[in-house]
Amino acid sequence: MSTPTSAQTPRLPPLPWLIFASRWLQLPLYLGLIVAQAIYVVQFLRELWHLLDSTLLGGAHMAGPYSPEVMIMLTVLGLIDVVMISNLLIMVIVGGYETFVSRLRLEGHPDQPEWLSHVNAAVLKVKLATAIIGISSIHLLATFIKASELPDRVIFWQLLLHLTFVVSALAIALVDRIMSPPQRPAGHA
Repeated sequence: MSTPTSAQTPRLPPLPWLIFASRWLQLPLYLGLIVAQAIYVVQFLRELWHLLDSTLLGGAHMAGPYSPEVMIMLTVLGLIDVVMISNLLIMVIVGGYETFVSRLRLEGHPDQPEWLSHVNAAVLKVKLATAIIGISSIHLLATFIKASELPDRVIFWQLLLHLTFVVSALAIALVDRIMSPPQRPAGHA
């Protein structure tokens, strides 16, 4: 499929042109998320260095009320959390830009994410919801590890929030399924 040239693209009247061009106001938002992504990379490297220093390089032992094994597990969960949030940022940056601002024209590029070829607002919402559930799961696991030191109400509210994320994701997926039912193969009634 070829992209239309400027000679083939119809000229819009001023108001529709302005409304359509306003999508570019989102560009600074996506650039800001790229800066946030870089901050997460720095945070990840700091946490990884702390883990390496305290466990392999003979630095100060991991401080805290837990055993070294539990502290390592909590640190690794923190690293996984940073990676999952970073993945969420990538989905929002790439998928949002592609959906709402302009095409990235990655067709045929060997590094094009598989999900990007069929991204739309509904697919992006479901992917974001499942990513948020993953992030919430990591936080909930860390909370369960520290459960003996936390008030029951904190654990209750975190569990309730996590379940709310799960129910919300299921509702989003259900609404998407109702709005866009899967196509049946030809010949099936």
